[in-house]
This record gives sequence, structure tokens and C-alpha cells, in this order.
Amino acid sequence: MFIDRLIDNILEKNNPSVIGLDPRIEYVPSSIREKSYKEFGRNSKGAAEAIWVFNKRIIDAVYDIVPAVKLQMACYEIFGIEGMEVLSRTIKYAREKGLMVIADGKRNDIGSTAQAYSTAFLGSIDLGEGPIDKAFDVDALTVNPYLGYDGIKPFIDDCRDNDKGIFVLVKTSNKSSGQLQDLLMQDGRSVYEVVACYVEKWGNSLIGKYGYSSVGAVVGATYPNQAKVLRGILKSTYILVPGYGAQGGTARDAAHSFDKNGMGAIVNASRSVICAYQSDIWKNEYNEDRFDEASRAEALRMRDELNEALQSKKTS
Repeated sequence: MFIDRLIDNILEKNNPSVIGLDPRIEYVPSSIREKSYKEFGRNSKGAAEAIWVFNKRIIDAVYDIVPAVKLQMACYEIFGIEGMEVLSRTIKYAREKGLMVIADGKRNDIGSTAQAYSTAFLGSIDLGEGPIDKAFDVDALTVNPYLGYDGIKPFIDDCRDNDKGIFVLVKTSNKSSGQLQDLLMQDGRSVYEVVACYVEKWGNSLIGKYGYSSVGAVVGATYPNQAKVLRGILKSTYILVPGYGAQGGTARDAAHSFDKNGMGAIVNASRSVICAYQSDIWKNEYNEDRFDEASRAEALRMRDELNEALQSKKTS
């Protein structure tokens, strides 16, 4: 079961974090960009190939210390076919290195369209003679619940049938999320609380050996007070926590999404890790040619900071 494999990886590496491979071309060191442009041209192909080199070196630097990576699909789609080909390569390479892969696309639609999205990332292509191939063979996908259950059911079915997972948007990390998600219902609950109740219910049939479901939730670290409330609702739901690092969320903020035993959540960091060589913490120690070493150092720092915050939570 997906969720059991994820928790096993987290426990093995003593690290409840996921690294977001969300590259923009300006994040890639100039030496890699220029070499790629010289070989492939100053175009989408050249940019995508530079991102591939960047991703591969980061994966090589962190695969033994983190349990998973998350790929924001928009960062690859922007480069068209070449970008999507690099997305596919990155997924395959990360899995070869033993990392679990979460595709961050926030997909959703109704009926057959939702099924097509789910098949692309969680299922297998069928041409009438049984499954023949996989498009993007990731371990989990982020999905949007705001079309209701018929837009979520195909993803849940593929989670059950193909040993996959989903993370459903509940309380997102962006500043304006409250415009909709904080609205109050007639019974006094907020929209995000209502969605959380649905997510908890939707995942009841996919609970693994640790008591958590392969149907997870997304709850931003930038809203720690809401995370406290949601942890109480999402008793068997694993939480993906964005917003740590560059978006302003701290380890103490993220800790509110964990249960009393220090489980129940995995925290994402993207820019703070993949651009660590540009940060005030590491730029004097690592130049751009050693960007991957800076990423490893920041991933280790994040791991230790999270574990310290979780230990403090246990003893408080």
C-alpha cells in the first residue's frame, strides 16, 4: 500500500520531508545553462536539458537522506514536449534511486476526464487488450476536491487498484486561500473543515498498517492554527505540508500537522533546497558549481530542524 511504503521510507531515513523539484531556468547555474544552450540551442529543448542536468545532480545528492521528491508539473509543462519528456525522465530516475515520487498537478475534472487524468499518473493505458503501458508512473498525485466526489472517485479507485496515493487540497499555503477555504458554513464550520471531513471519509477504505490512509490531504505550513484544527479532524489522513522555507513556514509551524507520535505528515521544501547555493546560509560555503552539495546540506538542516521541532512537541 502506498501510504505504508511512504511511512517505511520516512522511518528508515528518519526524515519526514519531501524535496520539491520545481525548477525554473533561472535557478539552474549559468555554467549548466550555457553548456546546454550550446549543445541543444537557446530554446525550449536547451532549457529542458539544463533542467534535467540540474534535477539529476540534486537527486544524486539527496536520494540517500530523503524519502521522496515532489515534481510541480507546471515547471515542466512550460517547456512543452521537451519539458514533459524531462519530467518523465526525472520521475524514472528518482524512482530508480529509491525515491518515492509525488506529482503536483492538482488535477480534477468530472467523469471520464477525471479518469483520464488519473490513468495518466496513477494507472495504465489500456487499448482494449489489457494494460500495456504507463504514462507518468508516479507514486502519488495532488488533486483538487472542489468538483465533489465524482471528480475524486477515479483517483481513489486507482489508488486501490494500483497501489498509489493522492493528496487532496484542504487548506493551501497561498495568501488568498482564505477567500474560499475560510468561508463559514451555516453550521459554523469553515469550508476547509468540511472538505477535511470528506477527505477523512473518502480514505476509510485505504487505511494501512500504520493507521493512515493512501488518501492524504494538503495543509500549508503557513497556517499553523488551522493545521491544529485539521489534525484533529484528519485522524487517519496523512498530510502533505507545503509552505516550509521560502514561503515562510517554519518547522514549528509544520509540526502542528503531525500527530502526538511525530507521524502523520511529510513536509515539502522546494526553493529553499534546490536554490540553497544562493541562500544566505550556504552561498559563502558553496558556489554555483557545487549547488548540489548546498542542496544536500540544506536538506540535512531541514531534516534536523523538523526532527527537533517534533521532539519538542512530544515533550511539551
